Amino acid sequence: MSVDLSSTPRTLLVCERSSFQEEKNRVSTQVEQLRFNYKVSLLLPECNSLPSQLESVLDSFTSFYLIKQLPVYELLDKDFLETAVYQGNVYGLSYKTRIDEDNCVALLPNGRLCLSLDKDSFEVLGFEGKPSKFNHRTKSRFVISVDLTDRRMAPGGRGYQRLLTGLKSRLQLQTDFLLSHHPGGGASLQSLLSRCDWSEHRPQMSQRGLTELSCPAVHSCDPHSLLEWLGAVDADVTCENSSSSFLSTLACPEPKTTLSRALSVSVCGLLLPQDIQRLIDQLRCYLQQPRLESWVSLTVHGFADSPVSWGENEHGFLKGGENFYTLLMFHNHTYRLHLATGAHDACPP
Repeated sequence: MSVDLSSTPRTLLVCERSSFQEEKNRVSTQVEQLRFNYKVSLLLPECNSLPSQLESVLDSFTSFYLIKQLPVYELLDKDFLETAVYQGNVYGLSYKTRIDEDNCVALLPNGRLCLSLDKDSFEVLGFEGKPSKFNHRTKSRFVISVDLTDRRMAPGGRGYQRLLTGLKSRLQLQTDFLLSHHPGGGASLQSLLSRCDWSEHRPQMSQRGLTELSCPAVHSCDPHSLLEWLGAVDADVTCENSSSSFLSTLACPEPKTTLSRALSVSVCGLLLPQDIQRLIDQLRCYLQQPRLESWVSLTVHGFADSPVSWGENEHGFLKGGENFYTLLMFHNHTYRLHLATGAHDACPP
């Protein structure tokens, strides 16, 4: 099998420069719009240990639950709807399902249930939906999006009963499922958890000290080159390769300086936008302290196989499933925000 390496798939990158002190800045809105996040990466220049205020925020990230083989019709349970879904801010996502091959499920914090189904499953379920935007020549995947808070989907109603019957009697869809709720936590989810096989998990944090790190001029660096460099640092890929290297020709963009030390920190799990916003607020406070470098970077990665990316926009995979944003923050309250997706996504808002 041959692979065409002469071309790369189309990607989308939206860049914005503004200030946190600008009343109409969109950082909070963008953070809220990327609902399903699996990793947050920080790069702190001229730092060799995690400051206590940042460590405290990261340690307080919301727990999440892994439910084994959840029957999807359980998400329509009346008690669960009343104690959690109708209250808002419930985040649920099928786990280890592939958006280009498997049936995938997402429960959004606004109460919308999204099902991304293959053609056979969609026809068996027998509920209204629409073809995926990312079908090619044939309609092989379909998307169902239902607002569970709509009075027409209230328990006992015609639409509710039709979906419940389809999931309970015809399709009988089951999946491992990640679930979290802010700020109710496990108490508000108990009506569902009590009937399931579940385990509670904390987001996992790791950190790595760096020395003599080549660093581009972040204020003026080309966005694509900057993101490539940040990704290499996060993945522990060296940018000190010689031009004769057959393994990699990746190099730090010019002009560049050298950081005597830096700290790379990452947190993985089902990470909620509310916790990421608290982290951003604390990073702004951290930047106000006297230090050698006047910037930090934060990168948030969305789940590659989530049925949605920004807001309720459909998400596809193609080759990479990218949907992430990088926030470069400076001590004078200005920022550079980069929002990126792969070819099978709508343009970030």
